[in-house]
Amino acid sequence: MSDRGFLKALHRHAWIESFNGRLRDEPLNGWQFDSLLEAKVIIEDWRIDYNLNRPHSAHGDLTPSEFANRWAERHQPALA
Repeated sequence: MSDRGFLKALHRHAWIESFNGRLRDEPLNGWQFDSLLEAKVIIEDWRIDYNLNRPHSAHGDLTPSEFANRWAERHQPALA
């Protein structure tokens, strides 16, 4: 593996470890699930909130939708 490939792998590893830590700290440690179905529903709700509604530091503390809208305003040509 090249140095560049190694650095990319480390970056991906750090990102997934951060995500896994939040997943453990929030829904997994915060709930006592009574069934596998309940766990799946609660974790999916958490995942949707995490991916759509929460500000992310990588996006300048914007939510993903806010980030996408601002990106589109700056980089997409205006419609005539």
